[in-house]
Amino acid sequence: MPQFGAHMSVAGGLWRAVEHAVSVGAQALQVFTANQRRWEVPCLSDDDARRFRAAVADWGGGFVASHASYLFNLASPDEDAGARSVRGLAEEIGRCGLLGIPWVVLHPGAHLEGGDRQTVEHAAHRVAARLAAAFDAAGRLHPHADGVGVLLENTAGQGTCLGGDVADLGRIVDACPARERLGVCIDTAHACAAGYDLATEDGYARLMAAVEGAVGLGRVRLFHVNDSATPCGARSDRHAHIGLGHVGAAGFARLVRDPRFAAHPMVLETHKGKDLAEDRRNLRVLRRLAAGDDPGKAACDVEGLKE
Repeated sequence: MPQFGAHMSVAGGLWRAVEHAVSVGAQALQVFTANQRRWEVPCLSDDDARRFRAAVADWGGGFVASHASYLFNLASPDEDAGARSVRGLAEEIGRCGLLGIPWVVLHPGAHLEGGDRQTVEHAAHRVAARLAAAFDAAGRLHPHADGVGVLLENTAGQGTCLGGDVADLGRIVDACPARERLGVCIDTAHACAAGYDLATEDGYARLMAAVEGAVGLGRVRLFHVNDSATPCGARSDRHAHIGLGHVGAAGFARLVRDPRFAAHPMVLETHKGKDLAEDRRNLRVLRRLAAGDDPGKAACDVEGLKE
């Protein structure tokens, strides 16, 4: 069975996220290591890093990833904005090195220009070069940063964002001198919104064929398991609880039963309250689907939940 888990809050201390993961029976965890909507973040203290590492060890060493700031835009044509994003990503990689987190999930960014093929290719090369620069900067400034990689996440394809077409991720990987430190995170809601109809067998097969052709399935290290509140092809990023959106329970059954991803981490990024009841119910649906339950019956666990 895949390693199911969720993105958890770090309010009150980074280690609190591990406590939340344990409380819902998660085997995988995603966190923000700093405020994702601010450029300036306080330095990570040695005590915070020690407490986080100890909490992960006590948990049993489940899969952990960080999600990079939404402010970073490595695809920007503006050199100052690009340089600021490189510095921010280098700091994120450094923090993850101190925390023992092996992967940073990163949105490829938006090129902010016309949508012709040449523009997209130029933007992909900018991202690739800036990724290499961020790795270099992190290695010079931070201990243990060399053990941290970046997972490029597919997007809903909104605006000028790269990654709605999975081929964009392949262009970045192929152009990056540090491609050995790159992997891919597939978000199911984003894939649906970008036009991959995961509610059907053909749509699921088309997504996996696109990933295989662009980067190879071996680079897929993480899934964001979110249903899509917007229809297939809407290019709008809105998450829904498992089975209550346009992917549907049957769509998730295909993923969680796919033997190619039998041990992969899969984390929720769906809305929840402080008691984490929604996470527990979504995780129960995913586990029931992975165990072979009928999708319609399994989805009953989330009936009545709203975003």
